[in-house]
Amino acid sequence: MSEIIPIRMSEQIQLDQVRLGALYAQLGETGAESVVCRAMEELAARMAQCDTLWRARNRTQLRKNARSLIAIADQIGMHRLAQVAADVTTSIDAEDEVAVAATLSRMLRIGERSLSAIWSMEDLSI
Repeated sequence: MSEIIPIRMSEQIQLDQVRLGALYAQLGETGAESVVCRAMEELAARMAQCDTLWRARNRTQLRKNARSLIAIADQIGMHRLAQVAADVTTSIDAEDEVAVAATLSRMLRIGERSLSAIWSMEDLSI
């Protein structure tokens, strides 16, 4: 056991193109881009806040922030991020600190990659 093998965490990120298409159809290009941009800003802010709350050991507010991520992520087709944010809240409810740490780390990784994926979409002109 003298060799340490690093584990590389990587998950395929998929954006729900149908959901995004519905937003564009419903709100028009300008309206949809506005909603998506605001949602991205809010997701980034809430993810940063979740990290801060975790370090401050404020589980009540961490749960609240993770719950708010679910609706925002679903709105713009980031269903995996929404699912993992729900896992964070479940772990908090179970008072399982190891699970909270693991699911929160996963949520932040997926969130960052999802934001990058949606930002780099060619159709989104900001």
